[in-house]
Amino acid sequence: MTPLPLRILTAQILALLLSAGASGTLWLPPFGPPLRMSEGYDLSRGPYAAGHRGIDLPAAAGEAVLAPADGVVTFSGTVVDRPVLSIRVDAHTVVSFEPVASELQAGDAVARGQPLGTTTAGGHCRTECLHLGARVDDAYVNPMRFFRGRPVLVPW
Repeated sequence: MTPLPLRILTAQILALLLSAGASGTLWLPPFGPPLRMSEGYDLSRGPYAAGHRGIDLPAAAGEAVLAPADGVVTFSGTVVDRPVLSIRVDAHTVVSFEPVASELQAGDAVARGQPLGTTTAGGHCRTECLHLGARVDDAYVNPMRFFRGRPVLVPW
């Protein structure tokens, strides 16, 4: 097998690092800018170990959640004890929100900035929050790669 020339391999790696999904469009924070975060992504012990497979955004029950990008709803329902909404934003990427009560159903198209539903009480946060997770090719990734700039960390 002939190895790829270094310049082609470098270009492929650079394209992956700079991309924000297949569309290349950065996501809108679910509550509008700036992106406020109470807990970050952490899979430092590996993809199959305990960790935090997303980011937490502070939110009170009843806050409107906006679509970060155009997409199609792939799941809207209850997982364990909380309402979850998942949207496929491109052929490789799915974003999920919990806890979010929504009237949307699987197959519904959504537009960037469109209200998706509202946060509810519950979830895994010590205080109320919206958990946002992202998967690329079915593997969890740090959702921050899809947002511009740095998040504003809020104190406990």
